[in-house]
Order: sequence, then structure tokens, then C-alpha cells
Amino acid sequence: MPVTRTRLPAPAEHPRWTENVPAPADSPLAERRRTAELTRPASTPRSVQLVYPDGTADLFETTPPPPLPASAPAPPWGLGEGKGIATQHIPLTHLGDESTWLTALKDLLTRYNPDQSPEIATPGSQNPAPVAFLFDATPHPGEHLPTQHPTHPLTISVHQDTTGSHLRCVHHRAEVSEHQAHQFLRHLHHLHTTPGAQLPPAAELPPLIALGHPATDLTTTPRTIHESIQSVAASNPDAIAITDGPTQLTYRELLDRAARIAGGLQARGVHPGDRIGVCLDRTADLVVVLLGVLTAGATYVPMDPAYPTERLAHTTQDANLPLVITHLADFPGPTATFADLEAAEPATAPSTPDSAAYVIYTSGSTGRPKGVVVPHRNVIALLDATRDEYALGPQDVWTWFHSSAFDFSVWEIWGCLLTGGRLVVVPYFVSREPDRFAELLAAESVTVLSQTPSAFAQLLQIDHRPLTPRLVIFGGEPLDARMLLPWFDSHPESACRVVNMFGITETTVHVTHQTITRHEALTASRSVGPALPGWHLLVVNPEGHPQPIGVPGEICVGGAGVATAYLNQETLTAQRFRDNPHTGTRLYHSGDLGRLRPDGRLEHLGRIDSQIKLRGFRIELDEIRNVLLEDPTITAAAVILHQPNPEDPATAHLAAYVVPATTNPTAARTRAATLLPDHMLPTTITPLETLPLTPNGKLDPTQLPAPAAQSVAVPANPTNLTEHLATIWQEVLGHPVGPHDDFFDLGGNSLLAVRLGAAMRANGLPQIRLRELYRHPTITELTELLQS
Repeated sequence: MPVTRTRLPAPAEHPRWTENVPAPADSPLAERRRTAELTRPASTPRSVQLVYPDGTADLFETTPPPPLPASAPAPPWGLGEGKGIATQHIPLTHLGDESTWLTALKDLLTRYNPDQSPEIATPGSQNPAPVAFLFDATPHPGEHLPTQHPTHPLTISVHQDTTGSHLRCVHHRAEVSEHQAHQFLRHLHHLHTTPGAQLPPAAELPPLIALGHPATDLTTTPRTIHESIQSVAASNPDAIAITDGPTQLTYRELLDRAARIAGGLQARGVHPGDRIGVCLDRTADLVVVLLGVLTAGATYVPMDPAYPTERLAHTTQDANLPLVITHLADFPGPTATFADLEAAEPATAPSTPDSAAYVIYTSGSTGRPKGVVVPHRNVIALLDATRDEYALGPQDVWTWFHSSAFDFSVWEIWGCLLTGGRLVVVPYFVSREPDRFAELLAAESVTVLSQTPSAFAQLLQIDHRPLTPRLVIFGGEPLDARMLLPWFDSHPESACRVVNMFGITETTVHVTHQTITRHEALTASRSVGPALPGWHLLVVNPEGHPQPIGVPGEICVGGAGVATAYLNQETLTAQRFRDNPHTGTRLYHSGDLGRLRPDGRLEHLGRIDSQIKLRGFRIELDEIRNVLLEDPTITAAAVILHQPNPEDPATAHLAAYVVPATTNPTAARTRAATLLPDHMLPTTITPLETLPLTPNGKLDPTQLPAPAAQSVAVPANPTNLTEHLATIWQEVLGHPVGPHDDFFDLGGNSLLAVRLGAAMRANGLPQIRLRELYRHPTITELTELLQS
């Protein structure tokens, strides 16, 4: 409500008092109220006088505000925090006119949120808006305050009074923070003064660049991974390095066996700098082989034995692997077994901190994965950046939970061994069964637990009170902090530190770190924290210019973790790894959407392109689409992440749509399975006449139909075991199931498999283990197993 304040040398004799001024019952004001002397239409001006002890007074005259449309939700860049209403103000040298201010305001709103039309609430407009604008060229006596009780998250006003011309905003702190409101006002003034100017202004760039750097510098000594582990082992060579079931290896044994692997590689003509494929199951032997490849001065290229043959063949050919260490008899390339190599004499070969330590292949939009080359120095820097902060040392027991082809394993394996800890191997099927995994964590007294949020969600479904980790690290996919509330009930923050880390394969596993407390969980914080020491962040617009604080843009990462290149892909390397003129450093353009907060913490907001993360796996939807389009019967294709229940991540799966409608979805999926690993294989393939498009010719995912599901009649009152299982499967999967349908082909995954086991147990049936479900994935096969 507009208010004009006038300073009086003495109180006015008969001010027009408003009804809401307190008055004693026997006062003249109370009497005037009783006689209705103050009753008048609500639209008439009102005033109130405040008298001060020195005899002066202020007369406040209020005028009802002009009508404005309803408020829209708070702007996404508002970063609201706190309570109450605050005011920001910039004096103006000249008032300007309403149209130029509206032009500048629309330009600013477009830059702050380019995905949304710049709606502005003005007197007489109709559309709801998060920002209101009031322009008043009438000179007001005294000091004029246009808005005292704002109805919108942010209300901008331009006006003049006896103190001059003013640009002012009033905002609700819970929706727009004081920092963001003041920044918005500065930028509006800048665009009004200099239309079309770059934002943020040049004067704001140095502090903005500094904001993306951590408060602590990195102290690191570049070395190779194997040399550093040798130094760790020298202090206590008989300490246990690896536990794999009943098998235990000391640091001395680990290094000796790795040296023999290096000797075996040299005997087969491997030279320093060669890339060696490693395609082994998760065991202690795999760690020996990885360290042996490094000791030979070579680079390891990990591959998961579960990958399709054609994907393994592509990696072997693309990385030009002279040798792959594997037990797969039908591996498509030159191979050697672990036993063959370990029989050799120990050996070593030279390498440097800048030598490539590993090449990990990630999903690629072209239809084939791309290799990321990471040198030794990056891994050493990662541990130097985190060792002291998290007190990592020989007292710790780590889990190795993830595939060696997933870069989270780099943190688990080398993070443990480079700090002298003990690494506990988690077998694949144990990693997929939360009760057995919890038993292993308790039995081995694990202190450092690294998990994707999806995997950790399974642990939260069972009794986790016996677990005693002192540190839980999340990575690999976005974390909804609210899921951690049950954990904090049993594991107070004083006993277990929970940390969320954002990272990318191209920047060596982790980039930022955010300690999660109950407060972050209750407020559903999206912060992934500031950059690690030695790493730095910049959020840029599509032209590569830094975005203002709080404004979303592409996350770029520089510093000690930036990878060398994409293997054999110079054009893509040049596109994604660029020298930045603002930071003077080489930045990796991640394709992730985020924004910097005023305290330097990063908020991760998802992906800009078609890349997603599903249960920790990084997936390019375009890679799946291109594989589908290689089928000569398919003329168009689209792939989306479909999650029927937004509150339940276990229901998320890949859904593909293909043209023409005559496509055989079973045949198309069978062909795709020869090229794509299980985590990238669409659960459903739905044939359509055409793909729905937006007016500008792009795919319109909102118009895609629900994924096609086989229609199967399930008895309402099951009378035998097969019908009983069908009912349970339908409840877990959310759609009808036939007796010969494959659980995993229907969208089943490890998360849903856990629920299936629990549902079977709740219905009086034996709980099926994940290993048995893989072997018997249909209701018919499972019925036969249970009856036997």
C-alpha cells in the first residue's frame, strides 16, 4: 500500500487518524470512533501521525494500491530464505518513462529465466506473475513509499518525491533473498541505463569468478597411483589391504602380485603407455590386475563382463587394445587370463603423473560410448583434496560396491588404498540384496560407505541400526535429501557424517562436497556444496558468459580434476574441454544445469541435453535412440525416462517409441540388447504412427502415450501358486504380467526385486534371492523353483 511520510515540526492539530490506531476507551479518538466520525469508504486516503518526545512528528498518508493480478510462484532464481518483508533501494539521477523500464525489466526476466515468458504484473494486467511493477511519475510531498504490504514475491517501483527519484523493490524474504533482490535491482538499473548490456557487468565478474573457487587451496604432490600406494605400504606392509570373503591380501601381497601381473604383461609385449582392457568380475584379483597394469606403466580400460558382446568389441577396437585380461572364453579380441599373467616374474616400468591411469567409457550421444582419459595426477589430487577434510586413514574400512567400469569405483578402490585403509569387496549379488549387504557392512565394521542414492534407498528399507559407518558418501546421481530422515533417526550427525558429492567422469569422480544434516533433509536442499580444493566452478549461459548468482546455466568445471581428453575424438574434446577467457583456465562443459548460491555452493538442477542418470548410471538417451534407428525397419525413434510414480524412484525406467506402427517391438528390443548394456535397454518399445511434435518441429514428450504394456488377465482371487505370484508381480510392477514374461524385460530392476522379495514374504511365500530371480525371471520358472 503506497505511503507518503512527511516530517512535521509540530503535531498536526486534527490529523485524519486511521481506525487501526490503538486508543484508550476514554480518549477523544475512541469517542470519534464510537460516533462513526471516522467511517468512510475503504478507497479513500488515510493518514496516521506519530509524535516523538522532542515535539516533532511524522505524518503518514496512505493510499489504496492500484489493483494487480494474482501472484505467481516465486521466481526460480529467488533463492528465498528467512521470513518477513525487506526493501532494497537505488537512487536515480532521472526518472525515465514507464515503457523503457518495462523493456529493461522484460529483458532482465528473460535472461534470468529464458525458459519462461517474462510475465510482469502491472495495474490493469490480467496474468499472474512473480514480479509486480509500479511506475508513478507524480511528484509526492515528503518521502513516498509505494508498497508496504506486497502481494507478489518481488514488487518493483519507480517513483519520485521530495527526496528525489527512486528505484525500489519490496520482497518476501521466503521467496526472494535479500542478496537476490538487490542483485536484481542492480541489474535492472544497469539494463535501463545501458540497454542490451552484458550481465553481469564487468565490475561483478572478478568476485563472481572467485565465488566458484573453494576457500581452501589444494596442497598436492603429483605422483603415480602405484608409487603412492608403495609409499603407503612401506609404513605397514602387513596391514590388510583387501578383504574378499575369506580371502585377505596384505599391502605387501597386493604389491607383489601386482608386480607379477606387470611382468606377465611385459612378457606379452606390453609397453608403457599401452592401453590394456580389464574385463573381470568384482574380486580381489581385479584390484591386483588394475594395480598391475599401472605398475607396468600402462593404462587400464575397465569393462563389465555383463556388457553385450558388441559393446565389448566396440571398446576393444576404439581403444586399440592389444590385450584384454578376462575369463570370458568368447571375448571378441586378444585375451589373457589372470593366472597366465601372475605366473611371470615381477617387473615394473616407468610412468609419470601425467601418464594416463585409466580410460573409462561413458554413454555417448552418437550411439557408441566414448572413452575418457584420466591421468594419475588427477586421482592423487582427488585424495589430497579430501584426505584431511574427512580424516581418511589406515583406521578406515571401505566398501567396493560399484562396477570398475563406473568411475565411482575409482574413488572406492584408490581412495581406500591411497590412504592405507582396508577395502571390502562387495560381490555383485550381495550389492543387490540389502539384507545381505547390511550383514556384510556390520560384520566387517565398515566405516566409509560410498553409495548412489538409489542403492542407499534399499538399505533404508531394512533395519540399519546395527550399521556403524562414520562417513557416508553419495554420488553418481541426484540426491533427494528428504530420504535421509530415517537414517538420521538412528545415526545422529555426531556419529555419522553424510556427504553429497556432485561429480563427472570427465572431472575425476567428484567436484563438490556438501555435508547433509537433518536441516538439509527437512528443507529438501538441492545444494551439492562448494568445489573441492583444487577444483573450481563456473555457471555459464549458452554463449559461454558467466551467469549471475542464482541464475541457472551450464555447469563448467576447471582445476585439478579435468580429464585429458576423449579418446580418439578431437572434435568432441574441443567442444567440451575449452579454455575460458574469464577464468584463464581449461574448463569442462558438463551439460549439467545448475546455479551458484551467494556463499559459493552449487545447486544441481538436472541436465540440459538428453543425458540422464538412472540408478547411478549415466545414460545418453540419444545413444539409445541411435541404436534403435540402426534397425532398417525403424524410421523414427524417441527415448524418455518414464516414472509413473514421481515419488518412487524405483518405478523409473526407459521407454522407447518407434515409427512405424507396424514395428515388431520384441524384435527391435532383441536387436538393441546386442548393442546396449542392461541399464540402457528400454523396458518398453511402443510403436506409433508418428511421433508428436511441438509447433517448432521438436519432439513433444508431453504428448507421448503411456508406454505399451501387454494386456494379461490376472485372476481377482488367485487359487494356485502361479496366480498368486502373478498377483504379487502385478502389484510390484504396476501392470499385468503373463506367466512367461521376463521380470526384467517388464521394467524390473534391483530395487523392485527387493520389493518383490518382501511382498512374497508378506504373502507367506519364501523370499526369493536376486541371484535366483536372474536365473528364473518368469512366473512359470519361479513357480517350478518354489514347488521343487
